[in-house]
Amino acid sequence: MEPSISQLLNDFGERVNLRYCMGGLLPNWERFTDPVNHVSRPIQMGPVWMHAARVTGMDIKHQLWYHDPPTSSYPACIAFKTVEIQSKDYATKYLQMLRTACMLNGHNISKRDILFDLARELGKEFPDFDVIRFEKEYQNGKGKEAFRSDLDEVQLKKITRFPTFIFRYGADSLIATGYRPYSSLLEILLEMEPGIESSLQIRGS
Repeated sequence: MEPSISQLLNDFGERVNLRYCMGGLLPNWERFTDPVNHVSRPIQMGPVWMHAARVTGMDIKHQLWYHDPPTSSYPACIAFKTVEIQSKDYATKYLQMLRTACMLNGHNISKRDILFDLARELGKEFPDFDVIRFEKEYQNGKGKEAFRSDLDEVQLKKITRFPTFIFRYGADSLIATGYRPYSSLLEILLEMEPGIESSLQIRGS
């Protein structure tokens, strides 16, 4: 989904405001089941990622689920929210780093040392990002508190599938779930706000 979202933001700039809400898909393997894809154990996630690789054309490291599977998605979600406390822009970059580390490089992002190493990489790229503050707020519960707020929002809105997109324009809203190519996201935007197409035409001229 990242290429589609990046293209959308690039094409429409400030006309589109993106906010990430962490859903905590995998609390732990004792509490997780995906009846749609018949997944209840880590090893069963490998074929799901193999299918995703074929659909998206991305080189996704499905072997992760055989060799060193994440035990939970919560640590990565908490790390993302901890970065977001400092900067939404840095958090967006950190989320990209998490995806790359996990899906393309096959790293287990449920491990704290991996999360902290990525934060240090982020700090090298953005010197204003305070890595020491990140580590403290990850460990003292501030990041977990922010993540808990996201979980409450997900529960309130009865969201059970990920990713879920909520498009808002004025008083109108539209929900879309699952993988969406750029063309699908664009179609939804045009349905919500037909006039937004002028932004694309101006930027492309």
